[in-house]
Amino acid sequence: RGTVTAFSPFDARADAEALRKAMKGMGTDEETILKILTSRNNAQRQEIASAFKTLFGRDLVDDLKSELTGKFETLMVSLMRPAYIFDAHALKHAIKGAGTNEKVLTEILASRTPAEVQNIKQVYMQEYEANLEDKITGETSGHFQRLLVVLLQANRDPDGRVDESLVEQDAQVLFRAGELKWGTDEEKFITILGTRSVSHLRRVFDKYMTISGFQIEETIDRETSGDLEKLLLAVVKCVRSVPAYFAETLYYSMKGAGTDDDTLIRVMVSRSEIDLLDIRQEFRKNFAKSLHQMIQKDTSGDYRKALLLLCGGDDE
Repeated sequence: RGTVTAFSPFDARADAEALRKAMKGMGTDEETILKILTSRNNAQRQEIASAFKTLFGRDLVDDLKSELTGKFETLMVSLMRPAYIFDAHALKHAIKGAGTNEKVLTEILASRTPAEVQNIKQVYMQEYEANLEDKITGETSGHFQRLLVVLLQANRDPDGRVDESLVEQDAQVLFRAGELKWGTDEEKFITILGTRSVSHLRRVFDKYMTISGFQIEETIDRETSGDLEKLLLAVVKCVRSVPAYFAETLYYSMKGAGTDDDTLIRVMVSRSEIDLLDIRQEFRKNFAKSLHQMIQKDTSGDYRKALLLLCGGDDE
């Protein structure tokens, strides 16, 4: 359900030649660059980069970096990153240097499947010769850190038959750990939300509502705070619907004054071949405007053109 699919007929050499021509000599032909890179899927972009090196002895990404600037450059370079390196790179930057970007850790680790998380850990090791879990535990603390570590194990129960008696039990445990307790037993939330299967948790949330009269989100909101609260909420939202979670993430990246371009680029690039069509649907349903309209209003120039092409259409 992505907006970007394999382009056909595809000719990596012709694309490489067109890109070289767009960047050679005085001035840069941004239009050609953005049209090619937003309409080829990631595997094809890698073939173009390889053809570019073969034909011209130059690195396509280095050329893009030297010819483009600002957010447009960031977007084009992000599109050139192999999908599996993309998340590892985002996480590396989130924990690099002074201060940690908890938002990025939350977004990626709450939304990726166990298989994707395993993949990210492997790639992180290959690319940076470091253990992702060690890096994250070195930069985070408390219950927030514990839930991240649970998610990094990528051992969520596989989806299968849901055992109703266990659903009831988990819902009761969460109720006692939160609403019924003076203070909160965060560990119970971490274990249940971090390890149970998605279909099981959906039933637990329904049962929880029946027992307590509250949505689980309301309880998390009241009983926890800070980074842990944001991560627990992200996990709950992704269990309910990953596309709805990303629609909301995109909405808040553009709502109000200023735009969180890092988030906007990260979500548009990382979901463009996975579920951006579903995200667009959820966006339209939940925010009374289309993703296309919001990008149109909130961005400008070649950056806007490229984002709109990735968006792939307007849901009037």
